Amino acid sequence: MTIKKTITLLAAASTTLALVACSDSSSDDGASSDGGSSGGDNYILANGTEPQNPLVPANTNETGGGKIIDSIFSGLVGYDADGETYNEVAESIEANDDNTEFTITLKDWQFTDGTDVTANSFVDAWNYAVANAQLGAYFFEPIKGYAEEGVEELEGLEVIDDKTFKVTMNAPTADFPQRLGYSAFAPLPESAFDDMDAFGENPVGNGPYMLEEWNHNSNALLVPNPDYPGDHAAQNDGLDIVFYPSQDAAYADLLSGNLDVLDQIPDSAFSVYESDLGDRAVNQPSAVFQSFTIGESLEHFGGEEGVLRRQALSHAINREEITDTIFQGTRTPAHDFTSPVVAGFSEDVPGNEVLEYDPEKAKELWAQADEINEWSSPEFAIAYNSDGGHQAWVDAAANSIKNTLEIEAVGAPYPDFKSLRDEVTNRTIETAFRTGWQADYPGMGNFLAALYGTGAGSNDGDYSNPDFDAKIREADAAGSPEEAAERFKEAQTILFEDLPAIPLWYSNVTAGYSENVDNVVFGWDSVPVFTDITKN
Repeated sequence: MTIKKTITLLAAASTTLALVACSDSSSDDGASSDGGSSGGDNYILANGTEPQNPLVPANTNETGGGKIIDSIFSGLVGYDADGETYNEVAESIEANDDNTEFTITLKDWQFTDGTDVTANSFVDAWNYAVANAQLGAYFFEPIKGYAEEGVEELEGLEVIDDKTFKVTMNAPTADFPQRLGYSAFAPLPESAFDDMDAFGENPVGNGPYMLEEWNHNSNALLVPNPDYPGDHAAQNDGLDIVFYPSQDAAYADLLSGNLDVLDQIPDSAFSVYESDLGDRAVNQPSAVFQSFTIGESLEHFGGEEGVLRRQALSHAINREEITDTIFQGTRTPAHDFTSPVVAGFSEDVPGNEVLEYDPEKAKELWAQADEINEWSSPEFAIAYNSDGGHQAWVDAAANSIKNTLEIEAVGAPYPDFKSLRDEVTNRTIETAFRTGWQADYPGMGNFLAALYGTGAGSNDGDYSNPDFDAKIREADAAGSPEEAAERFKEAQTILFEDLPAIPLWYSNVTAGYSENVDNVVFGWDSVPVFTDITKN
């Protein structure tokens, strides 16, 4: 869930993830806001970031909003801590023989306004996302009718009765049921369509929590949904998600007992957090990928010249040194564009030698690019959000590039994650920028199609290659997971030729929790299973 989605990746790189994920807290030291629990009740105090947009599921693709969305909405399926899929709102999802049609039957379920969750709750929400080009619209691309310009209703969506609807695909899509736990596929109540922006400020969901308060740039307070009928009811009095100005402030609060759960340790504490926290320290693999993206329109990075410069930059970065010295064993140099925890991962993707630190090769490629069009930019900058703990690795990567290519390479700080993401989303950013991905569902396609598919909502660099798109479609139509993995590997070979983003490393969950809570488990996607956490 960026990463979930495009991630802040506080103290790392993205979610991305969003990752990967921030904004100002109500106090200089990052303590809980007056609008939250302030430690008085049994709320779980967690760190977060100011959402980029109003809280509409299909228009949320970053971790600040995603953390809230995933707590207040339930989808057709969900994912357990190990990434296994289970039915949530869906009673059943039945595929035809060639995985081109799926008949979905719903359980009895209600929104928190008392209205029923029906087949139309899903179909209308999905149609609205596509008709209004919401950020998650690309996830509906496999459904019949998506490609028609100006479509208001997808031909492949058919309501059979209040509890049943059918989805017809453009081509076989074997993993479609697995995708349905992503927030873009969440249902919406009828009231949402009266004024979607207003709804996003005060959303009505159907998940284990309800949004009680959203104090912008301060915190969000979530309380249990008393009528939630699922198997994952909240075991606490709610969540107070505090928007911290820095992860160092959040870590200080964790140590002092003013924060219960921190999902990203700042790099300044990597050498001490395990001794500080003991058995409350967490360091485990997760589905998070780190990179920086160079937009297709950036000067000197288009065409053959651009390919050479991208390859040169990749060879100029000493990933081993950065992950060893800065991240101290909490990151692993990347071998591909996905994650080692996802089925089908391989370290042997053809073309991934471009990720090897090779200063001489980097200089040679840069010189070849200069023969096409001499470098004229005053500097090569990598933008990052200052509140995410990214300065150390950005500076290290920039120094590696500067020392190798003998160009001016620098970090370009933005005050917070939202400021950076707004420029990226609006396509007003004029530099390379840090990116990352925290998987939305446990599949390789989520790392590839969502980030690099033509027109994808999280394709921040506007990359487009019809050969890559074709390989993704072949993977979607594969008859087995093994065949799909092979097609995804071929798709990545194309990415290694074009390098729309420069892969850097995979992130572990480096997190911790206070003595005030128990039953803290971090899932496959690096997100705490909030509903299971109990307060001491």
